[in-house]
Amino acid sequence: MVKSMTGYGRAQKEFEGLTVTVELKSVNSRYFEFSSRVYKNYSFIEDKLKSAVRGIISRGKVECSVQIDATQTDDVIVQVNESLAAGYVNAINSLAEKYGLENDFKVSDLASHNDIFLVRKAPADEDKIWSCVYETLKEAADAFVSMRETEGTKLIEDILSRGDLIISYVEAVEKRSPETIREYNDKLLSRMRDLLGDASVDEQRLLTEAAIFADKIAVAEETVRLRSHIAQLHEIAKAEEPIGRKLDFLVQEINREANTIGSKANDIEIARIVIEIKSEVEKIREQVQNIE
Repeated sequence: MVKSMTGYGRAQKEFEGLTVTVELKSVNSRYFEFSSRVYKNYSFIEDKLKSAVRGIISRGKVECSVQIDATQTDDVIVQVNESLAAGYVNAINSLAEKYGLENDFKVSDLASHNDIFLVRKAPADEDKIWSCVYETLKEAADAFVSMRETEGTKLIEDILSRGDLIISYVEAVEKRSPETIREYNDKLLSRMRDLLGDASVDEQRLLTEAAIFADKIAVAEETVRLRSHIAQLHEIAKAEEPIGRKLDFLVQEINREANTIGSKANDIEIARIVIEIKSEVEKIREQVQNIE
């Protein structure tokens, strides 16, 4: 299935104590480029994200955004600064004893001193978090791939239709090419008669000159290769693996053959047709840049 390098997918899933949101988006790039946006506390999933996404896309600039929201707070650990608490208790007891006061100090009084409590988050369960993120990533990836396939289908349809149009131009070149040889023969014969007047024309010399010219401007090899390249275009489009690089190379070959025809033909009409071919090649090239 042909895929575009442009795509977007988003998914959000609820898990026990977590809400995970994953967004995937990509744009054109010659190579695979990956960047992620993840909260610092969860940076341990970044390499796993890259590896997972690398299995989905082979070419393109991909950005993956992951948001993890804790819906429960049972991962918070509260600890007591024992030495500080003991200091408070000893100080209160010392005051009561020294001044003969009633010692009515209670736990609630001690708890009012916030500095004796240490509050921190429990260590993240990395395996659990990655499992939740991966499940959400798969759902986002489904939407992402679906969009890329839909766009890729449109791109390849456009490319193949332009390839077929190039074939129609090749047919026009093949039809016109023999006419250029006949026209050259007629012009050559006319010039020789003008120069020689009533003298007889050397038919053998005329045939030799015509043969040299015909060989010089012959574009049959180029048109055959163009037909072959367009046939390859259709074959490559059926492939299941990424085809962007192959298409890019093939477009260069098509353009090379068109340039050769233009330089050899020595004919205004064929030159005009070549311009049309090159125009279509350029449009194909632009579309190929969007294909993975």
